[in-house]
Amino acid sequence: MLRIALPNKGRLSEDSRELFNQAGLDVQVSGDRALAASLGGEFEAIFVRAQDVAEFVADGAADAGITGFDLVSESRRDLESLLDLEFGRCRVVVAGREDAAVTSVADMPDDARVATVFPGIACRFFRDAGKPVQIVPMSGAAEIAPHLGIADFIVDITSTGSTLKTNGLREICTVMESTARLFATSIESSGWQAEKRRSLEELIGALDSVIRGRSKRYLMANVPRSALDRVKEILPGLNGPTVVDILDGGVHVAVHAVVPAVSVYRTIAALKRLGAEGILLTRIERLMP
Repeated sequence: MLRIALPNKGRLSEDSRELFNQAGLDVQVSGDRALAASLGGEFEAIFVRAQDVAEFVADGAADAGITGFDLVSESRRDLESLLDLEFGRCRVVVAGREDAAVTSVADMPDDARVATVFPGIACRFFRDAGKPVQIVPMSGAAEIAPHLGIADFIVDITSTGSTLKTNGLREICTVMESTARLFATSIESSGWQAEKRRSLEELIGALDSVIRGRSKRYLMANVPRSALDRVKEILPGLNGPTVVDILDGGVHVAVHAVVPAVSVYRTIAALKRLGAEGILLTRIERLMP
């Protein structure tokens, strides 16, 4: 049975549990403070701090784990990203006070003090940029450092930039982008047994099918038979729309297709202009390639 390290609290924990539940691997815990759980009876979960997941996986205490790409990059542990889970999206950025006349890293004075909870990422970034700075490691609340004189700039995470703005800071540049991902040690070089490798591939397939389904919708409509050529342009689907004769053999046929969720309103409008009727749109629980 594979052991999966999951974040024990916060948004990453909530989104991870929701993903497993939707994949049919319900998180079954004995209590709110349980340190381990069954994942649908197929896998075992252990709950640790998000920033410790990389260590647990790299040291073999867990076979795989879910955490942010930024946290794995900071840990510098040699892990393989197996699947982008498309939640926990954020950026690691360099920021400074709004009243500072700095718009790029090149404008920063040499040996400027930079407060951060990501000292490893920050060191590598400024080294590669050829900018000598003094890194001031912090355990949290780095955004207050420039106002207390602890540092001149910060390297921190942001999603929308609103927290930076609220604290009188302005983004200077993006260091890296991050999402939550499924990580493991290299399957090729770590001597994974065939049974464990197969279980991991099944886990990846189950999670990936949910992620694929989230961005798609299943659309059904009755359209004029005479408009099929134009319908195929509107509904390319995965391999083109499925066309089914309606029992009465009239002027309409039923078409079914998987369409992108983000543009489905345009798709429906285009079908209606062709005379489509009885349009039905549903969510997709899972979508296998």
